[in-house]
This record gives sequence, structure tokens and C-alpha cells, in this order.
Amino acid sequence: MKALIQRVQRGSVSVDSQTIGSIARGYVVFLGVKQGDTTKDAKFLAEKTAALRIFPDEADRMNCSITEIDGAVLVISQFTLHADTRKGNRPSFILAASAPEAKSLYDEYVAGLRRIIGVARVATGQFQARMVVEIINDGPVTIELKSHSEP
Repeated sequence: MKALIQRVQRGSVSVDSQTIGSIARGYVVFLGVKQGDTTKDAKFLAEKTAALRIFPDEADRMNCSITEIDGAVLVISQFTLHADTRKGNRPSFILAASAPEAKSLYDEYVAGLRRIIGVARVATGQFQARMVVEIINDGPVTIELKSHSEP
């Protein structure tokens, strides 16, 4: 399981021109689930995401977590994070988990974040939908987190 985390001033996601999730200061997380990932991976990544210290402290050093700044998280499912581009010019997505498996682990990751930082502070996109994601990067700061099962 892989999470690509972008520190943002704000972010939103729309489906069919309707905003379905938005946040102010915090993270937009693109979450990719691959074959073989488990609930243990989802729990680990949720805990790691909440504990990640990439917000500036009073000395302007990346030293504060999402909980310390009362930030929010917008989670977007993104199977393309597991694209295999080693051969040819067209990516292969064979490593990505099946939709039912990925949805279950995506939901587990979101539930884990909600337990840690609060339900009201975690917004989501719509699984398997064509989404438009708007991000106002802060920094920019982009961090990739991987679960234990990820090489």
C-alpha cells in the first residue's frame, strides 16, 4: 500500500461538477492499494500519516503533525500509484488490487485516520469515480509513504 501525501493550504474533489469533499489546511492523500495488501498495511499507513511531521513549527522547521496543527485530510483512491512502467510506453496496472479488495482497504485506511484525528477532519473522494481534484500546494511538500509489504 502506498500513500502520496501533499501538504496543502486547501484541497477539494468533485464528481460530475459537484464538490463531494473539501478541506482547508492539511493533506491531500492519494492512496494506492496493491495485490496482497492487508488491513495491517492500512492501519500502519493511517498511523504513519497522522504522525508524519511535515508542518512548520515556530522556528519554521518541519516538526509538527496534522494533529498538532488541527489540520484535515482529503483521501483520494489512486490505483495508478502502482503503475508498472518498466516495459513499453503504456503503464500496466496488474499490480493494483482488485476493486473490491482495494475499496475495503481504502475504507480501512480512512477509518483509521478518522479514529486518530476525528471524523469531521477526514474527507474523501468517491471510489472508482472520475474525479477532479483541486490542490493548492503548501511548500510544495510531497511525501511518499509505503506500508510494510511495499518494496
